[in-house]
Amino acid sequence: MRVFIVGLGLIGGSLGLALRDHELADEIWGAELNEERASEALQLGLADRIVPFEEGVAAADLTILATPVDTIPLLAIKALNRIGERGVVADMGSTKSELCEVIAQHARRDRFVATHPMWGTEYSGPSAAVHGAFTGRTVVLCEGDRSAPDALALVERIFRTLDAPMIYMEAEEHDLHTAYVSHISHITSFALANTVLEKEREDRHIFDLAGGGFESTVRLAKSSADTWIPILMGNKYNVLDVLREHIHQLQLIRHMIERDDREGLREMIDRANSIRRIIQ
Repeated sequence: MRVFIVGLGLIGGSLGLALRDHELADEIWGAELNEERASEALQLGLADRIVPFEEGVAAADLTILATPVDTIPLLAIKALNRIGERGVVADMGSTKSELCEVIAQHARRDRFVATHPMWGTEYSGPSAAVHGAFTGRTVVLCEGDRSAPDALALVERIFRTLDAPMIYMEAEEHDLHTAYVSHISHITSFALANTVLEKEREDRHIFDLAGGGFESTVRLAKSSADTWIPILMGNKYNVLDVLREHIHQLQLIRHMIERDDREGLREMIDRANSIRRIIQ
């Protein structure tokens, strides 16, 4: 099987490594507009060849779109226009509603599989790619009933081989839930980093005094703006909804502290602790 990966950064590059590690592809081709990144991807073994988009799509059995989410809908249309008769196209993006709406009426919609592995790090570019990235990580497949059975089965086989559990959702349901469990984490991290940078003028104090809790909470603030601005804008209304609730919770905590409400704080923290039932 020849796989063509468009975008050989953190997600696309890690998938390239996974396909190679598990011998799921005979050839891995890639597309990268940036020449430096393309050269780096080849050196790291993320792909065997770098080829133009049109050539890669036409020759591939499976095309993977792993670019920023605002570029995926148009790339999906272009890919579906050019794939072979049995070719399959899948994306790896964090938002799905716009994408699925854009391709909904395409004559070859059934050759597309909307995919979102729930994994990532704060790093970007080809050097961020890692082995074993998707093992044990949930993969969401959206609108699976709109994909041809063989196309869906191909993508399922890949993630099953990678030991990545799969769940199935509609596009709007996916975007709502990812806003609450993924996108808000990054927003909180960006805000916390800017809060500390605004209030603590001594870089040395931040470095010396920041403990593990701060580091783990603010880690995501190192994530790329090129990746996250399109995600937040693409999922705007769900993100605004979760932000309203998050700000409300922060205001409640502020009022409790202002009023020396120890019991209220205890109840709030105890309720938050109940998340242990879900996340160990």
